[in-house]
Amino acid sequence: MKLTRFAICAALAGCTQFPELADSEGPGVADAAYPRLLSVSELRAIPDSTTSPEIQVSLLGRLQALEARVARLRGPVIDRATRTRMDRGVR
Repeated sequence: MKLTRFAICAALAGCTQFPELADSEGPGVADAAYPRLLSVSELRAIPDSTTSPEIQVSLLGRLQALEARVARLRGPVIDRATRTRMDRGVR
C-alpha cells in the first residue's frame, strides 16, 4: 500500500514543469570569457579592505587546512613498516 502511494507520488512529481533556465541569464553571459583563476600569492596580495575580518579568518583557516592536506599527500603512500612487510612477501 505504501509502495503504491510512493509510486503514484513519484509519477506525479515526474510530470512537474520546471522553469526554463535558458533565458534566466543576462545579456552577454554566453559570450563572456571565463574568469581567470588566481594563485594563492595573488589572493594574499588583495588588500584587506575588500574582505571582512570574518571572511579573512575563514579563508585563512581553509587555506591552512588545504596546505596541511597537501603536505600529508606528498608523503609516502605506504608507511615504512608496511613496506618492509610487503618486501618480505606473503608467507
